[in-house]
Amino acid sequence: MRNLILTLLVSLALCTSGFAQVWDSTTLNNNNITSNVTLNAGTKYIMKGFVYVKSPAVLTIPAGTIIYGDKSTTGTLIIERGAKISAIGTASQPIVFTSRIAPGLRGPGDWGGVILLGKATINTVGGADTAAIEGLPVSTAPAYYGGNDDNDNSGTMRYVRIEFPGINLSGVSGNEINGLTMGGVGRGTTLEYIQVSYSGDDSFEWFGGTVNCKYFIAYKGVDDDFDTDNGFRGKCQYFLGIRDSNIADVSGSNGFESDNNANNPNNFRNPRTAPIFTNVTLIGPKRTSTTPINPNFTRCEHIRRNSKLSCYNSIYMGYPVGIRFDGTGVANAFNGDSMAIKNLIIAGMTTLADTTAMAGNGFNGPNFVNTPAFANRVLTNNTDVMLTNPYGYENNGNWLPLTGSPALTGANFTYSQLLDPFFTATTYVGAFGTINWTSGWAQFNPMNYNVGINLISSEVPVLYTLNQNYPNPFNPSTKINFSLPKSSLVTLKVFDITGREVANLLNEKLNVGTYEFDFNAGNLNSGIYFYRINADGFTATKKMMLIK
Repeated sequence: MRNLILTLLVSLALCTSGFAQVWDSTTLNNNNITSNVTLNAGTKYIMKGFVYVKSPAVLTIPAGTIIYGDKSTTGTLIIERGAKISAIGTASQPIVFTSRIAPGLRGPGDWGGVILLGKATINTVGGADTAAIEGLPVSTAPAYYGGNDDNDNSGTMRYVRIEFPGINLSGVSGNEINGLTMGGVGRGTTLEYIQVSYSGDDSFEWFGGTVNCKYFIAYKGVDDDFDTDNGFRGKCQYFLGIRDSNIADVSGSNGFESDNNANNPNNFRNPRTAPIFTNVTLIGPKRTSTTPINPNFTRCEHIRRNSKLSCYNSIYMGYPVGIRFDGTGVANAFNGDSMAIKNLIIAGMTTLADTTAMAGNGFNGPNFVNTPAFANRVLTNNTDVMLTNPYGYENNGNWLPLTGSPALTGANFTYSQLLDPFFTATTYVGAFGTINWTSGWAQFNPMNYNVGINLISSEVPVLYTLNQNYPNPFNPSTKINFSLPKSSLVTLKVFDITGREVANLLNEKLNVGTYEFDFNAGNLNSGIYFYRINADGFTATKKMMLIK
């Protein structure tokens, strides 16, 4: 056995070519996936063009997989009705959809996005049970959503990041690809721990459906954080929305935007849009009353076109306007208590609330917000909320309440809409109490990081090194550390005992420093493996053991 290992080490050290490519675009290459496909966590994928997963196929994406959306072909993933996605990451090994553009040059709209479609009920202007999802070219490559099964299951997405998506393909406003688009998705689907960053349109948009969602992050999107339309009636808890003061859309950027369907005050088609949100924290662009912001920022919450969105136990901070009540249908629903804004903290708004002329009936937005029975608290400054570091963004941002914060108390889960077992009752308002559920998997500096690898020290090391992985033996994850005394093109690969390459982890230009790569071998069998680094002429190979 020892001779075999020595022979293999020699052969690996001498071998400099003939290995598999880092990139794989054959699976996700402007094609239809019609049978079950499982990706490899050790391969980096390029997604080119429109990739349709057709019924009854299941696309399985293992923890730690990285998929790069191609800009020139608008790489977009569409899970059609009857198909499923199984994208189950972990806090230490999230699944990442991101831009192929180099660090520092990435931006909103670098690729298309992820579109998830189901068979749950929707409403449409014409009354049809199904509709073509927006953003795709209807004449050549449509995809449809909707049906009559509110328990429909489109699969699972958990611990997933979607970075730099969102684009207007048609040139027509209101026909864009969002970060994560959900059309007619049923409550049998599981969506948890999902972050959309720098989306060129909405971060998240729901078109009808009944899917329930937890632990969502909308980070520095261009248009709305959370947009609900066409009869969406899901339940949503623990949402964080964060804005960049310089990034907003000409259509007007909001935290929440919600419609029933068309811009028609008489359109009350059922099922009527009526999602329930609780424990939301929306951090607007205005850090202080004098912070200059993009003039296209509008409201923290814009409820219009007969929507019945309700929000409880939440924090709204730092927008020009807190809430806009838009239309008679909206005003009547609030007055009739069939929709609600209750137990909120609203802080740092230039204007607390406003009302369109269409609201009628003498409805007064500020007076409604301040109704004593609703237990809303209006604070003058963002700092009055006493969150740890809400505007830290890339530098240790932290949205947990400090000791003495008013956010630590004031929640109420006795309302009938919150009695569903999906909701977890809290005593605090906002998305966080004492636990930071973004830790480990979320990324708040996607502009400048190297995907899948962490810089753990920027000090200049004396030598190139490759350290023994830890833990070793491992199951199924381990950490591989290496040091670079100068900027280098780095390749990092894994081989089995026969010398066959089983994972191509890294092929990137990295700056000086010490790095840590989290390797997930969930798709490999137990056994002895070798990992090999090549950096500017430096080559080293070490052994590791996987025991499952």
